[in-house]
Amino acid sequence: MTVPARSIFTVTELTACIRATLEQVFPDVWVEGEVSNVRIPSSGHWYFTLKDEMSQIRVVMFRNSARHVRFTLQDGMHVIVCGRLTVYEPRGEYQLIVVQVEPKGIGALQLAFEQLKERLAREGLFDPARKRPLPFFPRKVGIITSLSGAAIRDMLAVLARRCPVIQVLIYPVTVQGEGAADQVTQAIQELNRRRDLDVIIVGRG
Repeated sequence: MTVPARSIFTVTELTACIRATLEQVFPDVWVEGEVSNVRIPSSGHWYFTLKDEMSQIRVVMFRNSARHVRFTLQDGMHVIVCGRLTVYEPRGEYQLIVVQVEPKGIGALQLAFEQLKERLAREGLFDPARKRPLPFFPRKVGIITSLSGAAIRDMLAVLARRCPVIQVLIYPVTVQGEGAADQVTQAIQELNRRRDLDVIIVGRG
């Protein structure tokens, strides 16, 4: 953009010009760096800083994009983000509006899995003292799963092949989507109160 030599801008006008230029030149940019100052308020938007050895940039990830991220963003992570550059005009600061974030060096699903394992371990759910011994030869098995998935067919086929005399009680639930966790939890609680079951299996394809 060519500006006449004696043009006088207001601060607002100059900031708006800078913003328009940045958004035009950098409509889609990939950036990598280290995460710091992560803040996730009740709005669900993510605010953090992306930095390297020499520089840093403020980053915003709005709720609609953040809800698709499978892992928890934490200070110190090295990530690759995709977004567009803009200017937050009230402060005159340039920032990155991010729509995608990926951990560098490890897949998002693997990272989410490792974070889940760490959280469950902190809750003591892997403590050997909490584990109950499995019977050597269960007589009746309860299965909590969906009736429409491949998992129930596979489990019934294996049970029929290995031990055709075993009794099976199926508790149908939804295994994905809204309400699935509540249904599975209720099923475990109800089957756990029964005295005729030796083993409970919770499974999905």
